[in-house]
Amino acid sequence: MSGAKGPTLLFIAGSLLLVPGLACATGAAQAVSAPPVGQAGGQPAQADQEGAPSPPLTPAEPVLKEAPPLPEIPVLNEEDARAEATRLNSAFRHEVPVALKVSSAQKAAWIALAKEQIQQASFPLDRPQVVLVVDRNPAVQRMCLMLALPGQSDWQVIGSTKVSTGTTGRKFYYITPTGVFINTADILGYRALGTKNENGIMGNGTKGMRVWDFGWQWAEKGWLPVPREKGQIRLEMHATDPVYLESRLGHVASEGCIRIPSSLNVFIDKHGLIDVEDEQMAVIDNRFRALLRPDRVATPLAGSAVIVVDSASRPDLAQVTISENKPPARHPAQQTHS
Repeated sequence: MSGAKGPTLLFIAGSLLLVPGLACATGAAQAVSAPPVGQAGGQPAQADQEGAPSPPLTPAEPVLKEAPPLPEIPVLNEEDARAEATRLNSAFRHEVPVALKVSSAQKAAWIALAKEQIQQASFPLDRPQVVLVVDRNPAVQRMCLMLALPGQSDWQVIGSTKVSTGTTGRKFYYITPTGVFINTADILGYRALGTKNENGIMGNGTKGMRVWDFGWQWAEKGWLPVPREKGQIRLEMHATDPVYLESRLGHVASEGCIRIPSSLNVFIDKHGLIDVEDEQMAVIDNRFRALLRPDRVATPLAGSAVIVVDSASRPDLAQVTISENKPPARHPAQQTHS
């Protein structure tokens, strides 16, 4: 499964219009209407509820009478790409305190799984770029940021943290689907308001946290027995409540979205790791300019893809990712009793 295609630009009577698309899985049996939107500032009415969609994109007024051409996407050679990935790795270790180490065996397993999804989705990996690989295996629950290199097997790790994906056994909780999901400029995305729900939880994290919206996607209904019926969810990636939920990352917990640490949220946002299309549109559309951080330093390795894999589906790889994801056993003398 792949995310939506890129935006379509039409030139009509000298004006530039952005024609939005709905990031929805193909083969839908019936149309699914989006929840209501319309709060001030273009935010969804339930912006801090997990899975609340972005406001629909309508054709924007041109910033200029004759809009400038979209900037070209940077294409680095392998040497420069690896040097930039090394710089990002150094920044990751300083800016993301919850970073985890990645063994060579884990790296190889995630690359193999990611390449399978890329092939199935026919995703055009045509330049060195950052991809975010999420392993939804309940025994793993990790994200690994990687420099993906076309035609190369030796991708480069930038950093890794715990995450939480969709859980089972709770009504209306879906299993996060596998596939390649694109942060397309057809969907604007939004930022958390920092408000709390009736349980005192900030569903998308503190105010200003970025919410990446991948549109409507098919997902298994986690509360049903196997084989599970599928339904559509608004697949998003976002932070979570820093007090009550962030410490629980590393376990399945969400309604289907991808929950990430707040420091990772800021890192991806600040370096524009999957904002390559949004950066282009910011040149001609003030809405994208307003969404992106004013202090960002976008990497020339910026991509658009989040790749969800499941190492549990591959017994030959699952044992590697599971065994190496477990914390080291404590010496008996160090164990405590509750």
